[in-house]
Amino acid sequence: MKKKKSKKIQTNKNFKNQELGQTKNSAKLVLFVFGIGPIIGIIIFLYTKGFFNSPTI
Repeated sequence: MKKKKSKKIQTNKNFKNQELGQTKNSAKLVLFVFGIGPIIGIIIFLYTKGFFNSPTI
């Protein structure tokens, strides 16, 4: 009986660890999209406006 209870606890822990891993991965994805996305957007915007072109004297 004790072994069965410990197995149930272990499976619950494993399930919680899998859920935690999925939330960590989704959190990393969200932080990457909202962190890197605007930076790339700003760079593209500035490039189209000629910000990175050297000025002609």
